[in-house]
Amino acid sequence: MRVEVNEDLCVAGGQCVVAAAQVFDQREEDGIVVLLDENPSIELHDAVRRAAVLCPAAAIRVIE
Repeated sequence: MRVEVNEDLCVAGGQCVVAAAQVFDQREEDGIVVLLDENPSIELHDAVRRAAVLCPAAAIRVIE
């Protein structure tokens, strides 16, 4: 799995961090998504998929 984020689409909702804090964080100054791990371990795949679904701006892309 590879993960991509589009910072321009991000609305700083934080759902990605709630779903997969090991993979996503938010910038302190504006809350925009920060991708911590573009190739997460298999144990995190379900959480990353959930984060992508929960993202209100569809700013997360999961490539299987």
